[in-house]
Amino acid sequence: MAHTPVAVSAPGKVLLAGGYLVLDRAHTGLVFGLDARIHIVAQPIHTTPGVSLNEITVTSPQFVNAVWEYGYRRQSDGGINITQLSIDADLGLNKNPFIETALAYALNYIATTSSPNITPAAVTILADNDYYSTSGAATEPGSTRFYNFRVPLSQAHKTGLGSSAALVTSFTAAILSYYLPKESFDLSTDIGKRRLHNLAQAAHCAAQGKVGSGFDVASAVYGSCLYRRFSPNLLTNHTEPGTVGFAKQIKAIVDEVDGAPKWDTEIRKNEFKVPSGLRLVMCDVSCGSQTPGMVKKVLAWRKEKPDEADTIWAELQNANDGLAAEMKTLAESQGTRDYTALKKCFTRIRTAIRTMSEKSDVPIEPPSQTSLIDACEAIPGVLGGVVPGAGGYDAISLIIEDNQATVQTLNKLFAHWKFKGEANGDEIEGKVSMLRVREEMEGVRVEDAKVYVQEIA
Repeated sequence: MAHTPVAVSAPGKVLLAGGYLVLDRAHTGLVFGLDARIHIVAQPIHTTPGVSLNEITVTSPQFVNAVWEYGYRRQSDGGINITQLSIDADLGLNKNPFIETALAYALNYIATTSSPNITPAAVTILADNDYYSTSGAATEPGSTRFYNFRVPLSQAHKTGLGSSAALVTSFTAAILSYYLPKESFDLSTDIGKRRLHNLAQAAHCAAQGKVGSGFDVASAVYGSCLYRRFSPNLLTNHTEPGTVGFAKQIKAIVDEVDGAPKWDTEIRKNEFKVPSGLRLVMCDVSCGSQTPGMVKKVLAWRKEKPDEADTIWAELQNANDGLAAEMKTLAESQGTRDYTALKKCFTRIRTAIRTMSEKSDVPIEPPSQTSLIDACEAIPGVLGGVVPGAGGYDAISLIIEDNQATVQTLNKLFAHWKFKGEANGDEIEGKVSMLRVREEMEGVRVEDAKVYVQEIA
């Protein structure tokens, strides 16, 4: 029995406030979803009569040789084992741990349902253009929505919007929506989103080889929110895909049954709002940072000097809470708004971040980023900015008044700005540019599969 084509999308993210803090359950992060989305389309594979396949093909047509084919078979314990197939003997296997892991986790979860109907499928991945640098991109005739980047995925320059979390979330949601009936999985319900969150978190952590804070997956599912991480031990005791009992373990973790621990993640959407008339903008500096190394060094400093670190972290948490509260107050206020308090919130956050940078000897807000944000904040209509997430030389985030005059003045500043940063330890001169993204309150959602037909034909 063939399934009906489905399409799902999930947003990118930016951790506006709470970098490093969000790793600790004692603290929270203020996460903005972004309107740049990863889109997944799942549909039947059409074969000639009499031909039988046990295959799921995944393609990303915006990149060169971005094709992954997987065979699947049921195991004696009811689980599903997947094996990547080589599409070309000369190319060998083109591994993608995020796709392969998400597929394995999703199929094994589906295998535990009462009547799993896993049939051959073709899955297409489409990324909104701002996830990657478009310097070498070309548009296909008749299509400008999804650029053809003309390079292998491994050579594409990411802009740091959370592509892996958005990919795993939307991919998992599409596979579940494609194979499961609505009574078993409905993305429009709270329980559907919770199960997706749990499964996508488990798959994403496994794919990246560590149990992260999970704020990126949470925002991909729920959109902009205040986030408190789950306890890491939730995901440290299950087996690997392909081993006996894996499917049942994943079922217990996702559905929180059979004695599995309850997820203690906190997603608070009601405590945070974006005031009308304001917007978030992201400004790429074309350098990038080595985030894992920076995080490791900050955590080592915190372990070595806990009292010093905890004092700074407490100040940052208070400042971050103040920012969220002030934005909510402004969103609910009537009449003329005064942004003085909001500007002070950003000043307080940046001061604490620079102190953390100095004490840990990690360039969380490097001098070149300080100069850039200071110049932006001097522009009328710019209320404040930060180097989000782990900091360094990734894109900066600004909260501005939502009008063309402010955007145009920022673009004039960037056109002549000479930014000196680092990439792979080497000093380089980066080009500053405004990404075409803004905040997105909504998380994962079902799309109209027919809309994507032209893109994947």
